[in-house]
Amino acid sequence: MLCKRVWSCPRIPRSWGTASLSTRLQSTQADARLNPQAVASPTELPPAQRPTASRLSALQSAKPFSAFLTDTFNRQHDYLRISVTERCNLRCLYCMPEEGIELSPSARLLTSPEIVYLSSLFVSQGVTKIRLTGGEPTVRKDIVPLMQQIGDLRRHGLRELCLTTNGISLHRKLDSMVEAGLTGVNLSLDTLDPFQFQIMTRRKGFEAVMKSIDRILEMNKAGAGIKLKVNCVMMRGVNDREILPFVELGREKPIEVRFIEYMPFDGNKWNRGKMFPYQEMLAVIREKYPTLEKVTDHKNDTSKTYRVPGFQGRVGFITSMTHNFCGTCNRLRITSDGNLKVCLFGNSEVSLRDIVRKENDGQPIDASAMEHLQLMETVHTAARIHDEGGLVNEREQEILDLIGMAVKRKKAKHAGMGQLENMKNRPMILIDSEPAPETRPQQPTSLPTNSDPDLPHLTPSKTVHMTQITSKPETQRQATAACHVSFSNPRPWGLLRHGQHTHKGDVFSVARIAGIMAAKRTPDLIPLCHPGIGITGVEISVELASPDEQRSSKHGAMQIVATVSCSGRTGVEMEAMTAVTGAALTVYDMLKAVDKGMEIGGVRLLEKKGGKSGHWVRGS
Repeated sequence: MLCKRVWSCPRIPRSWGTASLSTRLQSTQADARLNPQAVASPTELPPAQRPTASRLSALQSAKPFSAFLTDTFNRQHDYLRISVTERCNLRCLYCMPEEGIELSPSARLLTSPEIVYLSSLFVSQGVTKIRLTGGEPTVRKDIVPLMQQIGDLRRHGLRELCLTTNGISLHRKLDSMVEAGLTGVNLSLDTLDPFQFQIMTRRKGFEAVMKSIDRILEMNKAGAGIKLKVNCVMMRGVNDREILPFVELGREKPIEVRFIEYMPFDGNKWNRGKMFPYQEMLAVIREKYPTLEKVTDHKNDTSKTYRVPGFQGRVGFITSMTHNFCGTCNRLRITSDGNLKVCLFGNSEVSLRDIVRKENDGQPIDASAMEHLQLMETVHTAARIHDEGGLVNEREQEILDLIGMAVKRKKAKHAGMGQLENMKNRPMILIDSEPAPETRPQQPTSLPTNSDPDLPHLTPSKTVHMTQITSKPETQRQATAACHVSFSNPRPWGLLRHGQHTHKGDVFSVARIAGIMAAKRTPDLIPLCHPGIGITGVEISVELASPDEQRSSKHGAMQIVATVSCSGRTGVEMEAMTAVTGAALTVYDMLKAVDKGMEIGGVRLLEKKGGKSGHWVRGS
């Protein structure tokens, strides 16, 4: 149901959170039901614990937390994260795949009026904290005006407006953001070494990030009150030697550094060996600072917080992999394209965008459409109308019902490490957005110019790079390749001719499977091949050739042919040749017990179709 927020009542101190007050009321009511004598009346409490008349009045008139934002485990979701862009000006190793990500067409993304409308709707239901994420939110052209509009929701109950950023351009916009209502910044920084920064982010910008941190600290000295947290993804063998320097960043500065366990997302090449668990981080810190002490965490904190006595700053650990905090999760996410995601590691989503746009014929809502549809008016009056016994606008009711159903399906906790590392999920850069089939790859803003069109992998300085394929059209492409495995004695041919299997199994079937797998793994083997090209089919033929058919070998051979198809911007010639090579190596492996003198040869492209060069056939 729609309801007013508890803290909107003027008799409730603003320091009382909605969730904590609601929980306190529920606990008291439950105790009264179980044991009426156990709950003391106000006059039975010691004088110091007796509630004031105004507080008693507030408790009696308090409304329950929104049922739409409460799941079946009684978790009350008063924290909303909204991705405002898919774009980013960095290419962090753990976040974005090396080949870039696919950007959605602008018409699929939420407009600023739609973001403000959804923010208002969630605030009307009790959300008190909104965090803007991305991508990198500061690259959005209208980020400051957008924050001003969301900041205006403070009059309707919003308490915190936060930002997650890489800090590259934050210092240039920070003053305006604070004026708009910014209260907190989570800044991602994974190294204090400028050279390592360039390696990990594939970009320059370390000085700009430090400038943003210094500007926040400077503004806080003047009373800005910005909560600053520096997030550091810790990876074994990459930046784990910097644990102590990050801790010591808070010696003289009031900075909370939060170490995040390396998490698996599509394209970040996660492996368990790189994951540095927080217990090991604690051990590293305590070896130098044995007095490190635990700080009491708040109910919905995602991090376990510690401090070194005498340091101004604190240290936190976000333990998503080794010790989840699902039991107290109060977060919901809205993706860049308007999907509601109830769990960071979940792949279940529902579209809020489509319902919002339904009255606008499915078209994006701009400022004029927002005014025509009176979106803000219906949101701001929804709670009041319900309290007065009226009917809520059908549009808001439909959206709230959808939100409620999604929240109710939220699981008790996300999957464990063993499942997460194999589970399909988005790249971290797109954790709030899902690319569509017709979208285009996002590539670095500055691209090298080829000096020789016939050698596209070389830059003018003769260094190697992956070619840009954004401008290429998507077409149906196909390539066929072949090779052979020649036998050096008659035993393999005789064995296979009579349909006998080796002790490793059926040579023909296993080789075909190996060829298919090799085709799909080509980008992992050939450095400059584009991954994710969307292979639509792989056909592998593994046939026995007699000595008469294979004249180059007097003892016969195995002939292998592979045809690979895709619909994309680049060809699959390498996939076809990798497929036949993988199948040939498998044939050798399965027959080497009877013939170690086999030779693999004749790897060649037979035919390719599609693309700029059109149809090509060997020998024509």
